[in-house]
Amino acid sequence: MSDRIVVRDLRLWAHVGVLEQERQLGQWFSLDFWLAHDLQPAGRSDELADTLDYAEAVALIRELTASLRCQTLEHFSERVLDLLQQRYGAISMGLELRKLAAPIPGFDGTVAVQRQRHGDASAAMGYRQDSPAS
Repeated sequence: MSDRIVVRDLRLWAHVGVLEQERQLGQWFSLDFWLAHDLQPAGRSDELADTLDYAEAVALIRELTASLRCQTLEHFSERVLDLLQQRYGAISMGLELRKLAAPIPGFDGTVAVQRQRHGDASAAMGYRQDSPAS
């Protein structure tokens, strides 16, 4: 499936980092994520019920981030993917999570992890494992 919903540059304040001060004080991160979904039904109907509500995904990620305390971008990204999969099922999805101010002397760029999960074909077509069989 080539259709995707894409959210770019979601700014998140999180308490993530190897240094104790990063976990105590917090810092800014930026997140891009995508969710594979057949967009044709919503394209034809113009109904939110026929697509995935990205505002809900943003709210869920912000809620997770508010309580998260961990050391690595890898763990932070895993938690985001778990959350999205829990909400939307076993669909294909991916993300890039960027630490905007890594505490590396003389470095003023960003550090990121890119992650992806592959869903099954039935999930990509809108079938949810928790849905009753038809």
